[in-house]
Amino acid sequence: MATATAAAPALSFHDTWRPRANPWAIAITVTMATFMEALDTSIANVAMAHIAGTLSASQDEATWVLTSYLVANAMVLPISGWLANRFGRKRFYMSCVFLFTVCSLLCGLAPSLGILVFFRILQGAAGGGLQPSEQAILADTFRPEKRSMAFAMYGVAVVMAPAIGPTVGGWIIDNSSWRWIFFLNIPVGILSMYLTNRLVEDPPYLAETRKKQASVDYWGLGLLVLAVAGLQMMLDKGQEDDWFSSRFIITCAVTAVIALSIFIWWELRVEHPILDLRLYMRRNVGMTQMVLFMVGVALYASTVLIPQFLQEIMGYSARQAGEAISSGAVVLMILFPVAGALAPKFDPRKLVAIGFIITAFGLMRMANLNLNVSFMQALSWRVVIVMGLPFLFIPINTLCYSGIPQNKNNEISGMSALSRNLGGSVGISFMTTMLARLTQRHLNMLGAHTTPGNGPFEQMRSSLAGALQHSGMSGPDALYHAGAQIYGMAQRQARLLAYVDVVWIMVAVTLVLTPLPFLMKRPPKIKKAIIGH
Repeated sequence: MATATAAAPALSFHDTWRPRANPWAIAITVTMATFMEALDTSIANVAMAHIAGTLSASQDEATWVLTSYLVANAMVLPISGWLANRFGRKRFYMSCVFLFTVCSLLCGLAPSLGILVFFRILQGAAGGGLQPSEQAILADTFRPEKRSMAFAMYGVAVVMAPAIGPTVGGWIIDNSSWRWIFFLNIPVGILSMYLTNRLVEDPPYLAETRKKQASVDYWGLGLLVLAVAGLQMMLDKGQEDDWFSSRFIITCAVTAVIALSIFIWWELRVEHPILDLRLYMRRNVGMTQMVLFMVGVALYASTVLIPQFLQEIMGYSARQAGEAISSGAVVLMILFPVAGALAPKFDPRKLVAIGFIITAFGLMRMANLNLNVSFMQALSWRVVIVMGLPFLFIPINTLCYSGIPQNKNNEISGMSALSRNLGGSVGISFMTTMLARLTQRHLNMLGAHTTPGNGPFEQMRSSLAGALQHSGMSGPDALYHAGAQIYGMAQRQARLLAYVDVVWIMVAVTLVLTPLPFLMKRPPKIKKAIIGH
């Protein structure tokens, strides 16, 4: 029997109900599948050329293996809470794990690109229910004063897995077939389903919530899926299709805006909405979703930025670039438990601000880009940047659930996962777009100094042409190749300057967000319960 000296009314069910299994066993069980799903968001990135070659497709066509997964994943995230409430969270979670595992097998066996993309869509939809369900299960399984350590374990999965994905994928590609990228999920999925069935259970309030959901908001469901799909497609394909010069991107944008506008109007009128938008009107919920969005930007943008710079500018292999990113995983494994232990003892708003400051400092260090960067320097960039993430991730989740009715936990979890993933999509799209635009801008500026008649240009070209002539090349050919070499150097320098500009933009955005947590309400201190047997 458990009695509490003091507890918030919304959390009182912890005093009358506890899971039969050890809470930490439950946490480990649900984290396995979440880690597997989060890994799949990035593990296939390095396999595109191999998939395209094996399935007789172009590189552009093969990118749909990534896009289809992300779009389907984003479509399910915001409605995962509603689905869990309607069908039972344990049943919904196990269904997602089962479908994800089966689709992983079918993806690995796919004989053509079309079939692979089809099963990736189903796999992404199944994966969209895993992260929010785990977060809600942890919120219900652990008392409020213990949640921070549980969220630390969850944070390790959702932050570390995408970071090590390219390295794991690269190792598999180097040593076996790309199909093992998908087969890898099968034993984990089977073990996860077995343990979930044995250990996880739904708290009593979910049965009451399910009884109250008499009607299905089909209009809301359709509009939300349409809006999220249009937005995700626009973000994923925008830079590739030159944004609004493409009819496809314009169609996606217009579809997303119209569907989202109608969805908001409809959800505020319907009696049983598929997503309770009034939750956003709570100060902490609205603010934490904004902060989680920016955590997604910082996490995914830096995950892409560093390896892209190392491969494109420094000429590193994919394996070396992946190792530089994966180094941050070790730091996260150490710091997440530390942040989880500190979170209940300090004002979570201050910890979030500290997290932003550390992240900004790490990005500032990265702004010192040059053509002589060593591997250890690149490794240290990622290490320092990720040091701030545990102090962002755990307190934000603590703040997000503060004062929320228990029957809204599933919805909050889905909203949080969507905010973080959309932040990642926006961050990557923004970064790639700015890199392209700023590279062209710097190239135009440098190009103004590489024209015939410019003294330094003529001197360099003559010097290079002389060296080429000395090696046996004719005079006209030597001048042509010398000019091409100088232009290539200008392109590389322009790209380097663009990387520097993008990093400084990220620094500025992070610093501006530092005071944002103090606009939230500090959650009340919760006294520990006295447990008696």
